[in-house]
Amino acid sequence: MIRTTGLTKRYGRVTAVDGVDLHVPPGVRFGLLGPNGSGKTTLVRMLLGLVHPTAGSVELLGAAMPRHAASVLPRVGALVENPASWAHLSGRANLRLLDAAGSGGRRRDRRRRVEEALERVGLGGVDRRPVRAYSLGMRQRLGIAAALLRSPELLLLDEPTNGLDPRGIGEMRELLTALNAAGTTVVLSSHLLTEVEALCTRVGVMDAGRLVLTEDLAALRTPTGLVVLRTRDPARAVDVLGRAVVARSGDTVTVRADDPAALNAHLVSSGVAVAELAAQRRSLEQVVLELTGPGADRVDPGRADRAGPPHQGDAVPVRGGVR
Repeated sequence: MIRTTGLTKRYGRVTAVDGVDLHVPPGVRFGLLGPNGSGKTTLVRMLLGLVHPTAGSVELLGAAMPRHAASVLPRVGALVENPASWAHLSGRANLRLLDAAGSGGRRRDRRRRVEEALERVGLGGVDRRPVRAYSLGMRQRLGIAAALLRSPELLLLDEPTNGLDPRGIGEMRELLTALNAAGTTVVLSSHLLTEVEALCTRVGVMDAGRLVLTEDLAALRTPTGLVVLRTRDPARAVDVLGRAVVARSGDTVTVRADDPAALNAHLVSSGVAVAELAAQRRSLEQVVLELTGPGADRVDPGRADRAGPPHQGDAVPVRGGVR
């Protein structure tokens, strides 16, 4: 679905993306993670042909980019950074213009596609007010609606939940999961670890322009060898378990154990009432923090600026998604 080889982008002496070899197979929900300034957005823009690489190559849907952009991009939906629009027009008018420019066809079919896209993102009841009067969350929903107009095989979304409230974030997660179940490959770039952990099946981590990890999420969240248990009698649990106890805090005891089920059986047979017991797993946050440095929005004494300007050089503006 996506394959890059040695993909690099330099802005003068600053390397924004550094030799990235990325493979995203069909059918996954892929999360691209990293601190601000790590190169995520520049990478996404190169995938879409909006920024030309300094070196390396990109294949999208099996075709070289940007050489075959005209045939590939109609099969791709995208939202890159802040959704663009004609601010003086309504959201519905924006989508009709985008659909007409991209697909042509009968007006009745265009109207149906626009209404379906608005319904899917929760804007089915939107009125005629201009987009400049929309909230940030409404603009974000409109940008995602634009990305869905053509029933894409691949969705590339940069910070798709930006500006959405908790209910909206949940609705967007459900929508993307349903689209993926219907056959759409979903790739989202984000620094919101909890959202990626809740949605994605595979992740890539970027730091200082490099792709430092690509792995299935389930494989990353392996057990740590520790078990956390809650009990009404923590002192008794500590006595029973002895040197296997790593820490105790209130009614919670952390124990070194390979088999949670055997540990539970041992405690129960020793008269310890166990309220809750679970194997401790590494969180996605732990993994990312271990692999990455501070983001580009942090300014420490003597620290060189690593992040290149995001809209410099040969970037091409885009309205409401890929056209």
